[in-house]
Amino acid sequence: MKKIIFLAVIIIFLAGCSSMSQSGYAEHDTHYKNWDHMKFSLWGYRNPAPEDLTKAEEQGWWGLDVPYVPAQ
Repeated sequence: MKKIIFLAVIIIFLAGCSSMSQSGYAEHDTHYKNWDHMKFSLWGYRNPAPEDLTKAEEQGWWGLDVPYVPAQ
């Protein structure tokens, strides 16, 4: 039974990795931009402060801007 569960976890992991590589996620070297970003994502997101917005803008936590295109 343990072997079946282990095999299922490996298959799910590999399927997730393949879908992430198609979306461009694999091109990044880390999930978080830096330690401040990781701390905010794990603990600070429920009660963000103005300082968090300043850090996010200065350190570029959110990646590239995507322009808004209204529907036609």
